[in-house]
Amino acid sequence: MLDIYGIKNCNTVKKALDWLDTNNIAYTFHDYKKEPATREKLEKWEKSVSWESLVNKKGTTWKKLSTEEQAQVIDASSANTVLLANNSMIKRPVIELKDDIILGFDEAIYQEKLLKK
Repeated sequence: MLDIYGIKNCNTVKKALDWLDTNNIAYTFHDYKKEPATREKLEKWEKSVSWESLVNKKGTTWKKLSTEEQAQVIDASSANTVLLANNSMIKRPVIELKDDIILGFDEAIYQEKLLKK
């Protein structure tokens, strides 16, 4: 069973959950609104992807930060501090695999990594 993290009303998360349901892939959904990400979780994900990948700079939460606040995000530690204070700034969804994670929704990547051959 997969663990998938995000916000239930996010369109990208909805697409991912629909795809998983359509392909009969079992998962447990963790909603940041009810179950915020932890520093430990972010650090675990950063073993698979860069901290830069986790920060959703296209989203409204990032854009609402002042230029000074954005400029302070310079490494994993500073990024994690901002992400912990603003879970909605984490790229969504995050799907945990055994030794990897998938960020966002890309059907080709989902097919490659999640469907049995």
